[in-house]
Amino acid sequence: MSRIDFYHLQKQNLEEVLPKLLEKAYASGKKIKVKIGNELRVEFLNALLWTYNDESFLPHGSKKDGNAEMQPIWLSTDDDNLNDAQLLFLTDGAQPPETIENFERIFNIFDGNNTEAVENARTLWRKFKTLGGELHYWQQDANGRWTEK
Repeated sequence: MSRIDFYHLQKQNLEEVLPKLLEKAYASGKKIKVKIGNELRVEFLNALLWTYNDESFLPHGSKKDGNAEMQPIWLSTDDDNLNDAQLLFLTDGAQPPETIENFERIFNIFDGNNTEAVENARTLWRKFKTLGGELHYWQQDANGRWTEK
């Protein structure tokens, strides 16, 4: 079973946190899939990753860009793992695919200020726990740093 990390956003939003987490994941040399809750957000986050930092570069793409198999980071709304990713990021309420065995690690990032997002995260926690996953829960402290709870 995969390792599953839950990131409870409180002090920062997804647009601030996702690029930093993706930089760390990309540095591991593993391919990444970012599953996003809806197609509009896919294109918004796709554009954001090109412009979030003038001094960083995260090679990525979406359906609009094509060539999924060549993309180190693939953004989409569907369950297909077209770039053969080992790491899966879930954002904007995206649900994990039925088969998660292909992913070494799953990152569920959710807005702790949104009741529906918190309930969704709790449901996923219970689901992964019954499947025997190695679960980790991260919450931002008063300074915005991640602390494992």
